[in-house]
Amino acid sequence: MTATPTRHDWTRDEVLALFDLPFNDLLYRAHTVHQENHDSNAVQVSTLLSIKTGGCPEDCAYCPQAARYDTGVQAQKLMEIDDVLARAKAAKAAGASRFCMGAAWRGPKDRDIPKVAAIVSAVKGLGLETCATLGLLGDGHAQALKDAGLDYYNHNIDTAPEFYGEIIHTREYQDRLETLGQVRDAGLKTCCGGIVGMGETREQRAGLLQALANLPEHPQSVPINQLVPVPGTPLANTDKLDPFEFVRAIAVARILMPRSIVRLSAGRQQMDDAVQALCFFAGAGSIFAGDKLLTTGNPDVAHDHALFRRLDLHPLDVVETSGTVHADILDSASADEAACCGNSCGCGAAA
Repeated sequence: MTATPTRHDWTRDEVLALFDLPFNDLLYRAHTVHQENHDSNAVQVSTLLSIKTGGCPEDCAYCPQAARYDTGVQAQKLMEIDDVLARAKAAKAAGASRFCMGAAWRGPKDRDIPKVAAIVSAVKGLGLETCATLGLLGDGHAQALKDAGLDYYNHNIDTAPEFYGEIIHTREYQDRLETLGQVRDAGLKTCCGGIVGMGETREQRAGLLQALANLPEHPQSVPINQLVPVPGTPLANTDKLDPFEFVRAIAVARILMPRSIVRLSAGRQQMDDAVQALCFFAGAGSIFAGDKLLTTGNPDVAHDHALFRRLDLHPLDVVETSGTVHADILDSASADEAACCGNSCGCGAAA
């Protein structure tokens, strides 16, 4: 594994120049970076569970869990620990190494944190990596979750800063950056990406990836989601993004953040196997497995296993050291950086 340099000073023009490369040249460059920094035939497998569904007060234009939209999603209370554990055990048996939990809140209240912390601790006890997406965090929340055994916190920036106001009005872009700062300060790994295909331009897609790559620390996990248009949401009738443009986004993310694991996230159910194969070649090294991403469909586990066999891919193993479950590949990545609605928004009503 070579020490590919990481940068946090990408310009918009540089990122656009990558998008504008001939498709084959872009994929070749991205795959080369992927091979230099990762096992290019390994895929980290996560499972996502909505532990508190619906009733979110936010107005994210893509999200069926927003209370203001009529999408058929009914608000539910936080799940009981035993119910979450049953789902986590099933996910592990199906090959998942990370269990991600989403709650449809603007952000948890102080009284919610001990309940979520107990769930995190129980899931961690199964030998799984743990990830949570709960929305905006308050003082001390990130540290309490880390103390409970949380490995990752997901909080996506969604889109380019200049397009953000077209998608969300109930929170500011800066709010997301502040929560990410709290997560990093607590020593948690960050899972942070965005959604493409929301009607943005290529330059705005470049702006999303530029913003991610120029964060103070590259997210260890970068989910790239393709919009899943949900009836009842403002983006229900958005034109579908060209699949090759989505592959370009995966490839550019891989080049900009060489040590991060790029996740082929929401929208996989709408992709054929050939497009998914291109995404893996372009640098996607993670997927969500299971039949649902919080409230929308996802390819089933049997289909994913069959696709892995056809492509000679294998799940990425995890190891336990010092009480922390983590993917082997992330150790060196962290050292370098130190010198889910079907649309993984990271607001809590995510993915």
